Amino acid sequence: MVLLKRQIPLIIAFIAGIVMLVQYYIPLQESQDLLSEFTTWAMIIGAFALVIGLSSLLHMHIGKIRRLAPGWGYSLITVVALVTTAGVGIIAGMQRPDPDSAIYGSQAAQIQWMYINLMWPLGGTMFSILAFFIASAAYRAFRARTFEATVLLIAAMIVMLEVVPIKIFAAIGIPEINNWIFTCPNMAAQRGIMLGVALSVVATSLRIIFGIERTYLGGGD
Repeated sequence: MVLLKRQIPLIIAFIAGIVMLVQYYIPLQESQDLLSEFTTWAMIIGAFALVIGLSSLLHMHIGKIRRLAPGWGYSLITVVALVTTAGVGIIAGMQRPDPDSAIYGSQAAQIQWMYINLMWPLGGTMFSILAFFIASAAYRAFRARTFEATVLLIAAMIVMLEVVPIKIFAAIGIPEINNWIFTCPNMAAQRGIMLGVALSVVATSLRIIFGIERTYLGGGD
């Protein structure tokens, strides 16, 4: 019975993966209809997965709060924020839309208020902290101990000098060099990273389709 429970998800993943892979190369309306049907089922499964994820999140954090485990205060904030946001969305969604609202109804207005007054300040705080980490990492990376670090240091200096409002830098061609750095080596590196990510996605997808990657089944296999 346990073996059957593990084989059924593998069979479903194989069939769904092969069908979606093949339909991409079939230029027919039936293929587009199949894609639309699979997309609908994916959204339905995603809704159930969201419920499972929320229940798991609440179970984990409520357990930490009950045990007063280290960091339980953060768990309390997480639970309160989750319940508050969900409650505002549900209650506001039960109200009739406000035709005078500049946004699309009272629900959107209240959620938008929470986003602007809570999420934006928190996001700004996180990015301000991130700036110190970037400065620290830049200090460690830009020490010219190797040839690669020297090239990185010179490129960083040119990029920083380009934004300085001093005309002498423009006269010696700093903006042109900065533009070349962004359009040639920087773009080449970005494309290499994107190609690597794409190949990794393809490899992981094939491993899941053919049952080699089974970590999504649980149990550590």
